[in-house]
Amino acid sequence: MLVCGCRTTPKIDWESRIGTYTYDQAVLELGPPDRYAKLTDDTVVAEWVTRRGTTQVWVNYTYGHGYWWMHPSYVTTSSPERLLRLTFGPDGKLKDWKRLYR
Repeated sequence: MLVCGCRTTPKIDWESRIGTYTYDQAVLELGPPDRYAKLTDDTVVAEWVTRRGTTQVWVNYTYGHGYWWMHPSYVTTSSPERLLRLTFGPDGKLKDWKRLYR
């Protein structure tokens, strides 16, 4: 008997990590952030790209009267980048989180 399946990563409950999760833990778990800013009050805002955006271009040719038309039509589809923004307070603990699309 053969069992096939996909392994999925469980979703992280960011709400439960507020107040305890640190920036260092985030870097160990997610890698270095793609964007980082330290504010004047020592708050750190860091963003990780969780899925890159994509763009696909499809070319359609019309067939008619026994030959291909020479003027193709193009269809473009795209998906946004998915981001995770984590905000850490001056104490280094997670203060807020957001999922963003760009």
